[in-house]
Amino acid sequence: MAKHHIYSMSFAKVYPHYVTKAEKKGRTKGEVDEIIRWLTGYSQEQLEAQLEKQIDFETFFVEAPQLNPLRALIKGVICGIRVEDIEEPLMQEIRYLDKLVDELAKGKAMEKILRK
Repeated sequence: MAKHHIYSMSFAKVYPHYVTKAEKKGRTKGEVDEIIRWLTGYSQEQLEAQLEKQIDFETFFVEAPQLNPLRALIKGVICGIRVEDIEEPLMQEIRYLDKLVDELAKGKAMEKILRK
């Protein structure tokens, strides 16, 4: 099966779009970073290092220190697709992140977004 083009996209190129989407709705870059840290287990320093390295999405998730087991609780539709039904593991990780940023932009409380 051919690799999905999004996997080779630079995470650092997409990251500002997450921040912009959040900031347009009165949320912060800090909250976006917190979501990413929660999902992946990266520390803030590790996240910033990965952004500097311009790694692709695949590497970003493969190198994630600890994917949060609670991410299985992320449900709903993003880009017209139910995240819980995505069978391709890497695509599911990417859509989990999209969904979390979407929830942030929609005004959801951080403790709800972080499945507390």
